[in-house]
Amino acid sequence: MRIEVWAPDGVPEVVAGDDLAGLVLAALADGAGGTGLADGDVVSVTSKVVSKAEGRTREGDREAAIDEESVRLVARRGATRIVRHRLGLTMAAAGVDASNVAAGSIVLLPLDPDASARSLRREIHARSGVNVGVIVTDTAGRAWREGQTDIAIGAAGLLVAEDFAGRTDPYGNQLAVTLPAVADELAGAAELAQGKLTGRPVAVVRGRTDLVLPPGEDGPGAASLVRADGHDLFGWGAREAVVRALAGVAADRRPFGAPVPEDELRAALGRLPDRSDRTAVEAVCFAHGWQVDAWESDVVFRVSPATT
Repeated sequence: MRIEVWAPDGVPEVVAGDDLAGLVLAALADGAGGTGLADGDVVSVTSKVVSKAEGRTREGDREAAIDEESVRLVARRGATRIVRHRLGLTMAAAGVDASNVAAGSIVLLPLDPDASARSLRREIHARSGVNVGVIVTDTAGRAWREGQTDIAIGAAGLLVAEDFAGRTDPYGNQLAVTLPAVADELAGAAELAQGKLTGRPVAVVRGRTDLVLPPGEDGPGAASLVRADGHDLFGWGAREAVVRALAGVAADRRPFGAPVPEDELRAALGRLPDRSDRTAVEAVCFAHGWQVDAWESDVVFRVSPATT
């Protein structure tokens, strides 16, 4: 197995209405009349240049733009906001970026990164005859880890994940939940060649032709990697989860997930130092998808699964 990654210099500043496919092909041209691409390559483009070409750059208040692009707050630490973006992505500042853009301007994420990837893939194939996969990338932080890495927020013509569930390893152990997010791994590899301050928004990853789909098959897109709200174990930040559970507002239930089995709820309630504390009991029930229907004494109450 050998993987090659390269990112060309010379991509001009992209503005609204630019022919992105033309710019990509020109940047990758091999100088001998060829495209520099081969069937099975994966072309990676940053969301920044896609957004610029699609007119997603504007002047204005960054904080207001974050509000517009966010579905809900996940966590806040001082001025830093982690939000659930309208695309389902959980990220800092809703992906609103003020870097690599004219002072006073901001760039929003593409309206539909998967659609952007599909369009770019079709144009590359139509103009060059080469069948490639395309990913649109953006930078994201990681829970439990310092620093950031690039992920695929859009994809076309590509298997975005490899499902190993049900297979056996060389020792005969059956794999249960192994699902490498290969689109994100490709995005991270591309970023190593692109860099952050070098003006190289396009990269090619070669060597994983097995992941690239035939022409006309775009695959599930990067949206398929986004967990549905309520399916994530960390739907709220630690502090926010405490406050939301105590407040008990019905609209805040979904990120806590579906109601747990009754024995799991009982175990959680059993950890309370004082089960006569109605506020604590109701908060624990709320966080576990249940609700208190009635109190019959200081320590006896009736509960039922809550509905959202």
